[in-house]
Amino acid sequence: MNLNEKQRKIIDIILKRGETQSSVAHKEIVKSGGKMSLVTVKRSLSELVASGFLKVNGSGRATSYTVSVLGRLFADINPRKYFATDSDKRYGLRNYNFNLLPALPANIFSSNELKILNDATAEYNKRTKNLPEVLQKKELERLIIELSWKSSKIEGNTYSLLDTEKLILENKEAPKHSKKEALMILNHKDAFHFIHEHKNIFASLTRSNLEKVHALLVKDLNVNFGLRRNPVGVTGSIYRPLDNIYQIKEAVEALGKAVSKMTTPYAKALVTLLGISYIQPFEDGNKRTARLMANALLLSHGLAPLSFRSVEEKDFREAILIFYEINSILPFKKIFVEQYEFAAKNYTVK
Repeated sequence: MNLNEKQRKIIDIILKRGETQSSVAHKEIVKSGGKMSLVTVKRSLSELVASGFLKVNGSGRATSYTVSVLGRLFADINPRKYFATDSDKRYGLRNYNFNLLPALPANIFSSNELKILNDATAEYNKRTKNLPEVLQKKELERLIIELSWKSSKIEGNTYSLLDTEKLILENKEAPKHSKKEALMILNHKDAFHFIHEHKNIFASLTRSNLEKVHALLVKDLNVNFGLRRNPVGVTGSIYRPLDNIYQIKEAVEALGKAVSKMTTPYAKALVTLLGISYIQPFEDGNKRTARLMANALLLSHGLAPLSFRSVEEKDFREAILIFYEINSILPFKKIFVEQYEFAAKNYTVK
């Protein structure tokens, strides 16, 4: 996962161009002002192939290179630069990558990232030890309010944090807001309560527990339960999710297998969140379900739940879209680590 600047530049070029020969990669580097000989480019290409970041095609003068799943996963994409281009002109993938989930490595966090996450968990465990029951209840209420508010806000809900608190604690709907917005928030509350009370069934991701959480989140919102049978689009993205229910079923199964092979609960939660968002298995409520299912995985392993309270909605959406279009986890992995640190320091929900 530790690529040098030259290697990152080469991967970036091949992502943009598609299948690329060494001479073309060299010309692109020189054109952009880089100083790298053709020999150095070829050596870097060989190193990237050996480490699994590139795939080699053909032989001799016809040798060319494409970016592998591993190369895409750890491609260093700058969201601001990437989204400066209109969606139709971006170089990302337009269709579901069937190779992505089966090829996910069992460990997607660096040693430094794992240290940050484990240190945060150690602090969280100290703070939650022997917590009085009355305080546990208040902390659970606070987390649910902040998660319900932020998760709904990411989806365009216009309730304020204060209005969300009144709705959840006093059942008072905010004036000049739709009933749908209130239901979205209250459904978050019910879904989190269910997860919190049934942590034992969420040690792994299954189609059954996934559909249960989704049903709670979209209750009374005129959304069909179960896997979708119709196509869906992603606003502002060139990516188009699967539109065949049989392939959707297979993708959900592939995601469950990918989650099960992850070596840490953090990776299980992150892959769950990104995978559900990527597959879009339901006709609506996919990202809400993804956020709640990630929390379910964390809680089932005794870890801190995420509210995403301090993340900017724009940053969240762009990081998700980069996973859709490039399959890079780096932008969202950064958000995940930051939000877990925040959660471990600010919540005491077990």
